[in-house]
Amino acid sequence: MLEVKNLSKKYPANDKYSAKDITFSVAEGEVVGLVGSNGAGKSTIIKSIIGVLPFQEGEIKVNGFDINTQSEEAKRLIGYVPDDHSVYEKLTGREYINYIGSLYGATKEQKEYATNELAKQFDISYALDTQIANYSHGMKQKICILGALVHQPSLWVLDEPMVGLDPQTMALLVKFIRNYAEDNHHAVLFSSHSLETVRKACDVVIFIRKGQLVKKVDLRKNKDFDLEKEFMKVNEVDDA
Repeated sequence: MLEVKNLSKKYPANDKYSAKDITFSVAEGEVVGLVGSNGAGKSTIIKSIIGVLPFQEGEIKVNGFDINTQSEEAKRLIGYVPDDHSVYEKLTGREYINYIGSLYGATKEQKEYATNELAKQFDISYALDTQIANYSHGMKQKICILGALVHQPSLWVLDEPMVGLDPQTMALLVKFIRNYAEDNHHAVLFSSHSLETVRKACDVVIFIRKGQLVKKVDLRKNKDFDLEKEFMKVNEVDDA
């Protein structure tokens, strides 16, 4: 579903790569987590994948479509939840979901499923006709999630999706992520600082450090793998 080959990204004001020679894939039915400390390059990788950041080297394909040369086809297959719950706050929740759905070519049935079934699952039905500007942080995150799912994307990408969510909604989202990948044969990629979330949701964990992929672990084959220990090992301070 997702193929990232030798991705390298350098920002104009920086002489060092924010992402360097990153290669990995996410298969249909699979959940992959990106793990790393602040500034490791996780968001740079994700924003390159969804097509909002140009990159200097490498190739990214979504279901065979190149994110650079076939950007419209590739982006239509992606649903993205940002880490800053960016939304159109003058719209109501219902208007936002329908608007995002229209941008991605969602059917009437898909929009209705999002505003009825998904809204009910994420306990936000009561606020759909309220202006988003009046939402709490957690509610804005929920409406972002629904907006990303309205067109039932083949690749669901989430950048720190648990920010602002209460424990009950976090547990719901973890379960939903697993079901979305398994039941619908879609692929999910997300970054998180919550290793417990990663352990519960992911099939594969990718450790990122200073813009480089330093370790990839298949949790299906390593059920007792110590994520906390490996995270501390990967992020040990260099000897000066």
